[in-house]
Amino acid sequence: MNIQQFLDSKSWLFVLAVVVSLPAHADHELLNRDIVAGARLYQQQCASCHGANLEGQPNWRSPNIVGVLPAPPHDASGHTWHHDNALLFEYTMLGGSRALAIRGVIGFNSGMPAFNDILTDEEIWEILSYIRSTWPERVQKTQATRNAPH
Repeated sequence: MNIQQFLDSKSWLFVLAVVVSLPAHADHELLNRDIVAGARLYQQQCASCHGANLEGQPNWRSPNIVGVLPAPPHDASGHTWHHDNALLFEYTMLGGSRALAIRGVIGFNSGMPAFNDILTDEEIWEILSYIRSTWPERVQKTQATRNAPH
């Protein structure tokens, strides 16, 4: 079917209806998660680097002596909420350097280790859901717009 046939068939009305009915944002992977379990897992697995209160390490924007950026904060003052859910999940599961390499960012010296042998997928989503739950509503909504709808 060419474009003219598509327009003549009125199928475009169905496509338009579907697109209009999609939410403006999506945060589906983080919905209906166990935030209490996520908070516990965060304290066990993440707080030693990212801080008990999600505050990150000092000078997190400047590489250390070996060129690795310190662990950033996961609270609203950091940049975690600037990223889509898929990248946050991959970054945690695969480690920072590998997750970015998959997306074409080569040579970034991330200190974030892979947790795929330590945490299940569900546990990673619970931690991310907990982190998200600490952000102000405005930040949560902004981050949600970075996610593709399902």
